[in-house]
Amino acid sequence: MKVPEKMVSIVDDNYKEMIDRIPLQDVRNFCLIAHVDHGKSSLTSRLMEITGNNGREAQKVALECARNNIDVAETDDMEHYPSTALSNDDSSNGLTTNEKLGIKSDQLKEKEQIQLLDTLAVERERGITVKASALSMFYPHPSAVGPEGLLLLNCVDTPGHSDFSSEVSRSLSFVQGAILLLDSTQGIQAQSFTVHEKAKSMANPPKLILALTKIDLDAADPINVALTVSEWLSIEDPESIIPTSARSRFGIVPLLDAICRLVPPPSRLPDDNYNEDGDNNEHLRAQVVDSWYDIRGVNCIVQIASGTINEGDRIAIATSSGTKLATPSSTQSFSVQEVGIVLPRSLRTHKLHRGQMGFVRFGLKDPRQADPGTILISHKDVGKDIYIPPINQSLRNDNNPGSAKSVLYASVHPQAEDGFEELCDAVDRLALNDKGLEISRTAAAGGANNSESGGPFLGPGLRVGFQGLLHVEVFRQRLMDEFGIDAVVTPPKVPYHIISLPSKNNNMKEPTRRVVEDLQDWPKTGTKYKIEEPMVDVRIIAPVQYVGAVMELITNKRGNNLTTKSIDENSWMFEAQMPWAEVVVSFHDMLKTATAGYGSLSTFEADPPLKEARLSKVEILLNSDAVDPLSFVCYTPNAQSEARVVCKKLQDVLPRQQFVTVIQAKTEGKVIASERIRAYRKDVLVKSGKMVGGGDISRKKKLLEKQKRGKKRSQQSGKVTLSQAAFNSVISR
Repeated sequence: MKVPEKMVSIVDDNYKEMIDRIPLQDVRNFCLIAHVDHGKSSLTSRLMEITGNNGREAQKVALECARNNIDVAETDDMEHYPSTALSNDDSSNGLTTNEKLGIKSDQLKEKEQIQLLDTLAVERERGITVKASALSMFYPHPSAVGPEGLLLLNCVDTPGHSDFSSEVSRSLSFVQGAILLLDSTQGIQAQSFTVHEKAKSMANPPKLILALTKIDLDAADPINVALTVSEWLSIEDPESIIPTSARSRFGIVPLLDAICRLVPPPSRLPDDNYNEDGDNNEHLRAQVVDSWYDIRGVNCIVQIASGTINEGDRIAIATSSGTKLATPSSTQSFSVQEVGIVLPRSLRTHKLHRGQMGFVRFGLKDPRQADPGTILISHKDVGKDIYIPPINQSLRNDNNPGSAKSVLYASVHPQAEDGFEELCDAVDRLALNDKGLEISRTAAAGGANNSESGGPFLGPGLRVGFQGLLHVEVFRQRLMDEFGIDAVVTPPKVPYHIISLPSKNNNMKEPTRRVVEDLQDWPKTGTKYKIEEPMVDVRIIAPVQYVGAVMELITNKRGNNLTTKSIDENSWMFEAQMPWAEVVVSFHDMLKTATAGYGSLSTFEADPPLKEARLSKVEILLNSDAVDPLSFVCYTPNAQSEARVVCKKLQDVLPRQQFVTVIQAKTEGKVIASERIRAYRKDVLVKSGKMVGGGDISRKKKLLEKQKRGKKRSQQSGKVTLSQAAFNSVISR
């Protein structure tokens, strides 16, 4: 394997001529999938560097390192490769890892930026990918058949956390290859199984290429990880797993070579009569990969299946029933305003042709009109019988509001008393770019008798559906980062199925079922009903020394059907069925605590998805006033213990007032826990350092009685301020 002698860049001056001469056979569409924090974005940034997307200087450094890396891999003892090739202390020559790879100290800066695709502030701060992003690259390779000898690589970087799994599903639907990354210090993790199974279960599964990351770290064990992965993922040849390191730029060229050799080009459409040497007048079919909204309107990332899209063309959105041959129809046409490719910065090219992936702006105002999988056609083809690519079933499910149901619901309130309209505007704008949000504005109309109304403590708010607890945290942080709004998000609640049973009091003849997403709709005390709660299957991978702690945690959280498997001599896998509400309430944090940070968790819908349970609603009262957003549902035998924890935490986080604050927890009409926050008290018997009234006891009693009456008035009219910490007390109970 050799590093190409002559490298070109997609940012060269003559890139337009080069990209126009690349045939469909020289296009490779692939994505990177992995468990969270396994190095997807960092490795993608190294691919951009060596292909020249970051400029000539960065490409020169990357090529120098790549040549040195190839020399090390070819001359080292392959029996111990790659561990000896990247050992931190080589006893034969005393070279460090960087010196051995030919990397100069000024090339590896401590704060080097290698997460270029993470554009959101929350992504850079947390070190995670929240939204999938795409880019295009050039790479010379012997497999190229076009005159330029170049391959056009279209790459999609996907999120790793299970809360954003819909982004992964969409990305897999548009590529022919997927790079599954595995951290060589952690081995196979829970989400690694999930994304592998997701890719394999697709109707047209992409070609999977496995790669190890972070092999230059002291804790890396790439050989054992490769053997374990081969056994569990049914990989015939462990040597086919490519060792890489984004920090040391190791394995970048072998990974690119595998992509070029193994990933097939996209298929031609059945009616595609394109001739590379002739004058073609193809029908445009462009499929929307993703879309986002900014101040100028909707931007769409599209994949050109056939034809060409130019600035100034008029296009329409095709409608298809999923059949292979359809008659597109549209009542509205759009003028193409801007066309270009993504590097990941936008580079305007004025046109895109078959095989390319890039951005298109055509005056669309609502991104919901351009869901992933939507087909764009030329307006002149409206009404003609042309082949419309069917929408992938996973995309059809993601775009269907009925199937993309939120799994958590919370109410969002502004901290400022007059900030409700500003909050509504900010949330609406966030929802344009985050299709996982489900917004309900019932409280905005005023007078709503539900938790979104906020009562006397929070004021009006919005009811928002989320895909998971991390999604809630990211949402709140994006409100602060992008709009400067410090919002209060109440404890998320899962939807429960309530089955009301016939009784003497309700005159019902048959049981009725309803879904309760707001605890205001919980059945009243004294009514006869059954409760079914949503269940999830959990998969946990943890080191062997924490087996007992993990099993105890699962049991305490009402897990059942627990099975264990030994992955290797160091790790075990646990699979169980658990109530979704138990997983939501700090289960991930408790797992990290129990396993010293080494445990990983993946969840997916159980079969059956519902199970009958003994549950109770616990109300929180402040000075006898119910605070509905603080209410929660828990397992009935645990109601008192959890209520005591919440009351104690509220006592610690609520601010002290000029009056006594009484915190109570009540269920089934009975108070089961209580705490008090003492009031501030001014010494009214001392004025200017002297005792008032001297020895006159009646004067002192009069002052104390006056203070007591004032405290009583404050008790009746005072308002307790609720902060986000108060609601976190319920989440982390």
